[in-house]
Amino acid sequence: MKQILEGSRAIALTIKNIKPNVISAYPITPQTHIVEDLAKFKADGEANYEYVRAESEFAAASIVAGASATGVRTYSATSSQGLLLMAEVIFNIAGMRLPIVLTCANRAISAPISIWNDHQDAMTVRDAGWIMLFSENHQEAVDQHIMAYKLAEQLKLPVMVNVDGFILTHSYEPVYIPTEKQIKKYLPNYKPKTNEYLDPKNPITMGYLATPTHYMDIRQDLHDKLTDSQKTINKEYNNFQKIFKTKNSNHNNGLIEYSGPKNPKTIIVAMGSVVGTIKDTIKSEKNVGVLKIKCYRPFPEEAILSVINKAKYIAVLDKAISLGSSGPLGIDIMATAQGKIKVKIKNYIVGLGGRDITKKMIENIITDVKKNKDKLEFIG
Repeated sequence: MKQILEGSRAIALTIKNIKPNVISAYPITPQTHIVEDLAKFKADGEANYEYVRAESEFAAASIVAGASATGVRTYSATSSQGLLLMAEVIFNIAGMRLPIVLTCANRAISAPISIWNDHQDAMTVRDAGWIMLFSENHQEAVDQHIMAYKLAEQLKLPVMVNVDGFILTHSYEPVYIPTEKQIKKYLPNYKPKTNEYLDPKNPITMGYLATPTHYMDIRQDLHDKLTDSQKTINKEYNNFQKIFKTKNSNHNNGLIEYSGPKNPKTIIVAMGSVVGTIKDTIKSEKNVGVLKIKCYRPFPEEAILSVINKAKYIAVLDKAISLGSSGPLGIDIMATAQGKIKVKIKNYIVGLGGRDITKKMIENIITDVKKNKDKLEFIG
């Protein structure tokens, strides 16, 4: 049965049912409710994982990195400046191929100080080597966390599940939380191979010094593994559907989701909770569709092209800005389309620092993208 739950509570209940061995995190708004609930589950005897209190986000990331290196399932969560404080370890985790799952409750970056939502925190570490998923709503956040562990442990790649701070973490929606038994059908106990974790009986080295002769090859291997993971992401999405009986369509997979007419004139591309506002807005628009990017890294170029090649106008909405350039998603979409399809693409920056994104703003963007001007625009 579905329950009316706060987003943070839904994520915490899901993590409890996944049964990690070690959890470590440092509280930061708007992630705090997730780790508070997980700590309370442990204190009340409802869970038997090790909950390790840390003195900072850097320490929390280091703790789960060390635990994961010994071959156990781990979890952490953070937000904004906390993710930036973790950055050194975030890169190390990917480089050492540790299958860690982390929730990022997306929040703006200082200065000025803002506790509200945008995607600037996640975009700061988009090149670290993690699979990066973005959730539109509570149910998708729950589903993506379960899938994240399957992907991480199968591919030996860390996974970051991004949920919009406050908009999802502190709001209440109907959501279904799978039981431990149901999750175990899809996600069995983690049993890494002998040479994949630290063991005194079978010594290995992780994160060793790489000379110029070898460093580039190691990085290429990580890049190739991340790029190739798209096949596994779609396969595991389909496996997830079979067990949990969720809906599917031709353009609904683990990477993207398209909603709208078969032959749209305009497509809006976006990630996260704003997609819900866009879907609501375009109900009255006969020629407008929305392409939701579920998986931002690896960037699903082929899947995106298969959808946007039908349109004449593409409006890319970014809740982040690469200062001095454009929005990160906009840059990626333009690079994907360049030389392959003829379509007008315009990038819009929206919602920075938690500014409301209204239906009227979306309507204005649908009108504006058809005009003969290509300059990046801040809408708000």
